[in-house]
Amino acid sequence: MLQSVDALQLLEEQKEAWDLVATNYAALDKVKTKSYEIDGNCWKVQFNPARIVSSSAKVDAASIKQRKCFLCKEQLPAVQRGIPFGEKYQVLVNPFPIFPQHLTIPSVHHELQLIQAHYKDMLHLAQSLAHFTIFYNGPKCGASAPDHLHFQAGNKGFLPIEKEWKKAQLVHDGAEAKLYALTSSIRQAFVIQSSSVAAADEIFQLIYQALPQKGNEVEPMMNILTWYEDGMFVSCIFPRAEHRPSCFFATDEAKKMLISPASVDMGGVLITPLEKDFDHISASCIRQIMQEVCLSAVDMAHLVECIKQKL
Repeated sequence: MLQSVDALQLLEEQKEAWDLVATNYAALDKVKTKSYEIDGNCWKVQFNPARIVSSSAKVDAASIKQRKCFLCKEQLPAVQRGIPFGEKYQVLVNPFPIFPQHLTIPSVHHELQLIQAHYKDMLHLAQSLAHFTIFYNGPKCGASAPDHLHFQAGNKGFLPIEKEWKKAQLVHDGAEAKLYALTSSIRQAFVIQSSSVAAADEIFQLIYQALPQKGNEVEPMMNILTWYEDGMFVSCIFPRAEHRPSCFFATDEAKKMLISPASVDMGGVLITPLEKDFDHISASCIRQIMQEVCLSAVDMAHLVECIKQKL
């Protein structure tokens, strides 16, 4: 069975064998960071130029059709090595890291980035890779490969949400699973805490069915962070209203910022691949970005009531 030590060993081997990996992980020691406190929560900002490929990725259908899938095994660099996770996934080192230890975990099959049938896989990954937080970006919520099912993983202790979720309000107290609602003026989330994969999945399916879905989207927009500690699974599900904030599309260069929020951003670490954006961003900018891409508090309250009626 795959364990965290196997993934950590793979990372060290890839640093030795792959110059790109060695360079980008060494560069993490020099990335600029800063922090803000907003509504009693910690928000960090990281200037990470290597992430420009992901932040600016074109994920429209035409662009996806025109490029080869970079997560398919036959398209991986010759130097890239992986470790199987069961028969369905392969654990790879992410060559463009945000975390000091950053993995990408694609399906061995070329299938769409959809979570409903694969949420339990995410839990099993979290249990095996207990050193890591596993995350899922929806096809219109930060996934740069919406045409290929994949998760990512980063070492625990990096994201503020890992501690801040405990401020959430209890919604349902079941025998094997609890549901919480984490609300603030800028970010909403459901939190499932469970000792059982089946019990966690049962609640997740209720959340999935309750989430609003736009007519042209293949699933409700969401980001998910999941980890395993003290015999419990913890999943933070962030419903999304928009893919990217208005500043991403601004024509005025003074207002334009290349920020495309995904799971890591939802977890409290905003990634800025351009230094000018890192210098410009402020607590008020973060508040506006999150309010634009997340569900409103009113919509979240409505969802909570709908789900409570089904539990």
